[in-house]
Amino acid sequence: MDSSHKRHIAKTITWRLVGTVDTIVLSWAITGNPFTGLKIGMLEMFTKLILYYLHERFWFKFYVEESKTRHIIKTISWRIIGTLDTITLSWFITGNALTGLKIGAAEIITKMILYYLHERTWYKINFGLDKTRRAKKWKKT
Repeated sequence: MDSSHKRHIAKTITWRLVGTVDTIVLSWAITGNPFTGLKIGMLEMFTKLILYYLHERFWFKFYVEESKTRHIIKTISWRIIGTLDTITLSWFITGNALTGLKIGAAEIITKMILYYLHERTWYKINFGLDKTRRAKKWKKT
């Protein structure tokens, strides 16, 4: 397994932990039921791990110069995918489309902020970067 795959797996796991806690708390707050929050969060953990990894690989393959603008665009593209997944899962688990939409709408703000902070944190970490990308990255900072 090359180092970029290790980096993407590590980023996937750390983001999923942050995202799952956020989903559980929001779902619990909106439904009033902690078990519904846990069901949504746990199911989402599996779907989002796969979707996030694919999203990371896509952005890695189509390399765009590292910048805050790139992080913002990447944040928005991920949030669209993530929110659609959350709405679908929430609707499926609660049986109520409106509840799914409420949970999805609430997480748009929290998840975009958390994701941007996650991206900026990982930007400062060299784990899994080849020497060429590491050198380019540190030249810019």
